[in-house]
Amino acid sequence: MAKLKCAWFDFTSCEGCQVELTNFGEPFFELLNFIEPVEFREVMSEKTTEQIDISFIEGSFTREEDRKRLEDIRARSNVVVAYGACAVTGGINALKNHMDDYKDCVYGKDKDMPHLDSQLAKPISAAIKVDYEVAGCPMNRDEFVQIVSQIVHGTARVYTPSYPVCVECKLRETLCRYDDGDHCLGMVARAGCGAPCPADGIPCEACRGMVKDANQDSLVETLESKGKLSRQRAESKSRMFTANFRGDAK
Repeated sequence: MAKLKCAWFDFTSCEGCQVELTNFGEPFFELLNFIEPVEFREVMSEKTTEQIDISFIEGSFTREEDRKRLEDIRARSNVVVAYGACAVTGGINALKNHMDDYKDCVYGKDKDMPHLDSQLAKPISAAIKVDYEVAGCPMNRDEFVQIVSQIVHGTARVYTPSYPVCVECKLRETLCRYDDGDHCLGMVARAGCGAPCPADGIPCEACRGMVKDANQDSLVETLESKGKLSRQRAESKSRMFTANFRGDAK
């Protein structure tokens, strides 16, 4: 079987998911039996203008001038995979969609200077059709390897858990962060990661996005009343990775 030609592209992001990919070790080396990287800025200097079997895109869509580049990638790709929180939901970059008050406070009468113009941070799917998504910050190794393996063998399917991270914590018998005097977003966070953060004593930040119909107002109240966060801190925490879930930039 001929290897599938694969390319990695990055937009507005820290490129941490690309770095994470290089840390996958043996699972990634196994994939190289079936795929051939033809462009991957983090690990190779070669570029390609040819047709691509699978394009992996990291980063959010934040500039209208990037639309043409995205459309070109889509036109040359048989399959497009958005991976990482920035590409899938807009990620932390989407926090800037709520920065008008900060601009007014910092720049005052100069807040409308042309070079401060900033477009909304959006998921890649806001600009082009995305075939598959691998969420998380950084992306989940097992999920990435699984979806690529399924694409290679023609069995790929889209599966997004409809339940929150709390379910995975229960399955792992992990002590609830609230019972330990901490805070957590697990009750509204989209599952699928296996809940490694709470298992390590770290609050879930909902880096994979939120479940459908998540009640963010109730989340803020819980963070404030049970998590002992200030109202301002609770509101900020509730949209760290989920700023677009309040209706912006979809």
